[in-house]
Amino acid sequence: MGSATKLAFSVFLISCSSGAILGRSDTQECIHYNYSPVSSGSSGGSSLSSGGSESRGNLSGVVTCSGEKDKRLHCFATWKNMSGEVRVVKQGCWLDDPDCYNRTECVERKDAPEVFFCCCEGSLCNSQFFYRPASSQPPVHTTTKPVAPQPTVLSTLMISLVPIMAISLVFLFSFWMYRHHKLAYPPVLVPTQDPGPLPPSPLLGQKPLQLLEVKARGRFGCVWKARLLSEYVAVKIFPLQNKHSWQNEYEMFCVSGMRHENLLQFIGGEKRGSDTELELWLITAYHEKGSLCDYLKANVLSWSELCLIAQSMSRGLAYLHQDIPGHKDGHKPAIAHRDFKSKNVLLKSNLTACIADFGLALRFEAGTSPGDTHGQVGTRRYMAPEVLEGAISFQRDSFLRIDMYAVGLVLWELASRCKAADGPLDEYMLPYEEEVGQHPSLEDMQEVVVHKKLRPTLRECWQKHTGLAALCETMEECWDGEAEARLSAGCVEERVVQMQRQTSVTAPEDIVTVVTMVTNVDYPPKESSL
Repeated sequence: MGSATKLAFSVFLISCSSGAILGRSDTQECIHYNYSPVSSGSSGGSSLSSGGSESRGNLSGVVTCSGEKDKRLHCFATWKNMSGEVRVVKQGCWLDDPDCYNRTECVERKDAPEVFFCCCEGSLCNSQFFYRPASSQPPVHTTTKPVAPQPTVLSTLMISLVPIMAISLVFLFSFWMYRHHKLAYPPVLVPTQDPGPLPPSPLLGQKPLQLLEVKARGRFGCVWKARLLSEYVAVKIFPLQNKHSWQNEYEMFCVSGMRHENLLQFIGGEKRGSDTELELWLITAYHEKGSLCDYLKANVLSWSELCLIAQSMSRGLAYLHQDIPGHKDGHKPAIAHRDFKSKNVLLKSNLTACIADFGLALRFEAGTSPGDTHGQVGTRRYMAPEVLEGAISFQRDSFLRIDMYAVGLVLWELASRCKAADGPLDEYMLPYEEEVGQHPSLEDMQEVVVHKKLRPTLRECWQKHTGLAALCETMEECWDGEAEARLSAGCVEERVVQMQRQTSVTAPEDIVTVVTMVTNVDYPPKESSL
């Protein structure tokens, strides 16, 4: 039954006189209002009652309902919600509506009708009426108090999106900070984690270490300049995929007797992060002048500086190659570097050299074989002929002689940037750069070194300088195609010492005497094996 019909029918019922209903033994009374706005309290929820605090218009009070035979009697109420204020339209008797059967409360359940209507069964059951739409949980009850307007869809959407956007911005900012800190490495304590099976670094303890800037990048990782307390240190960081190189270098640094003034000083090692973000760190002494390669690019050398670098470099390599059973720290085994080059020679502040990067190094314990190792490793440009051919003998001396071939190339680099010779001084170039460029393939190096048997060019002007002429002879004996004919690192050190002494006592005006002395110089016997 529509709202209009119900309202019309209620007018009739208001005028009903009291009397018994046929077939029923009881009568029913209902609250009767005739277009009176009512404001009332609630009982058991938000509701309106006839006993409100404010009443205007014609108030009829209570009416006794009557009807036809076999018809059931009910009470009803109709009202409107006028901008949050409940305004009663009518209350009174209602005749036999199945929708009202057995309802003890007068409740409107439709969603937002224009005129609210409810009916119920029982005397004075319309004294309170309720609005409980079936679609909303919990129910919203009718109230006389002002109700704030419902938010629009746009405002609801905005309210929903603002927290999501805020959370997204926090997440993005956190991710940016994480990446920024990952690259900048703020101050941390080392070691933060136990390096697994390796012992912790005793010299680090819990001292703060702060990474400052990247100084070099290589195949196995990058090298950072860092601050440890008040001193600068170098931190070499390996990604997880280069774990083997980190492990090997760490173990080489931990070998007995590896502390030497011409070997890079080791401070500690550790693992950082977890799972795929794992990083492997090696902390060593820091040398501001950097690698010999980088130094030669920006600087030229005097003869005395060349001798200082060459002597300290060969001394460090000789110590590395040496087997020392009675060393104070325990038995120091012979170690082959296997990637000797100017990039792996660092210069201290006084220009003495120290050897670094032992990621490919191989140690030889007395009475044991070098084990399952790959011979064709290192930097292609510095590979000896037998390495390029893949025809090396897996014996200790064979690996040491491979290092000595590379020593000859580094000596050539030193000579090429020495201003002692009376001739032009070209820009720095790597060995074989004229022949194969800056990025040679293995086939390029095989063609030049093995098949054509070429070596870096010895300039004619070098022969006019006593020391450089002797250095050229030393180079040739280091990079000899026959591995057994190469000099040892100890022999190179002695040669350089003699060159320096010879030139230091030679005055510029004694040029004729110099030639004679070079011709008759009495070098120690050439060492053909190591």
